[in-house]
Amino acid sequence: MIEVSGLSKRFGSVQAVTELSISVLAGELFGLVGPDGAGKTTTMRMLAGVIRPDKGRIVIDGVDVVAMPEQVKRHVSYMPQRFGLYDDLTVEENIRFYADLFEMPPAIWRARAAATLEAADMAPFRRRLAGQLSGGMKQKLGLVCSLVHAPRVLLLDEPTTGVDPLSRREFWQILYSLRGEGVAMLISTAYLDEAERCDRLALLHAGAVMHCDTPAGLRARMPGVMLDIGIEASREALQALASLPGVMGLLRVGTGLHVHVDLPTRQEAIAATLVHAGVAVSSIAVIAPSIEDLFVALLEHGSVKEPD
Repeated sequence: MIEVSGLSKRFGSVQAVTELSISVLAGELFGLVGPDGAGKTTTMRMLAGVIRPDKGRIVIDGVDVVAMPEQVKRHVSYMPQRFGLYDDLTVEENIRFYADLFEMPPAIWRARAAATLEAADMAPFRRRLAGQLSGGMKQKLGLVCSLVHAPRVLLLDEPTTGVDPLSRREFWQILYSLRGEGVAMLISTAYLDEAERCDRLALLHAGAVMHCDTPAGLRARMPGVMLDIGIEASREALQALASLPGVMGLLRVGTGLHVHVDLPTRQEAIAATLVHAGVAVSSIAVIAPSIEDLFVALLEHGSVKEPD
């Protein structure tokens, strides 16, 4: 449904995207994951036909986006970071406006809107002005508007930024329901916990894809071992561990610490070092690395092991 190859874009002296290549299948939830400035929004805008790439090819649902950007719009729905809702229109009026843009028959868009509003837990608010909605409800309304013309491809640029946890969960439930309709979904996010929910991920840094795989496949590439240490992650603890042999990285997680080491046998030396530094240790355990652990390892060491 989405085929991208060799995509590049430069803004002045800044190379925003470099030789990016990805593919997304029908019914697949594909994530573009990376920090601010990684090239996620630029990539989304090129796929939506909003800006032209300097080089590369984009084919969506069989349509060449670069050659025919207008033709692809009936196949695609693009939801930018700030969706273009009209605050002085009600929820239902906003939906109708977008349905009219795509010349949807009233009976079809009303039925589709009713089902999607129900799934988003927004049916009771259909007559409320959009300007009076919470941030999470505005994002869910933006998604409902994006889906009203039944697109075959959905492009979502960091749609849950600043959204409360309950609204985020409902948002993702709607996305999961679209799998059965065969909708190809490309979602960009800086939330690495959300990345775990995608079928496949492309990890972006400085405009380039570092690795692309399933979440499980990416975690399997993590070199060494991840230790979860139950301590108060104080400055003394970090200083004591940072210089130890075999310690490849440190990451604060809640009140504890994730320590990336080369071998599991490093546990004894770590425990002894912390006790010597006067740091109370409640537990040390080997755990499966998260996508966040992997991403930090990539940025700090520049590479991870390739799959067998």
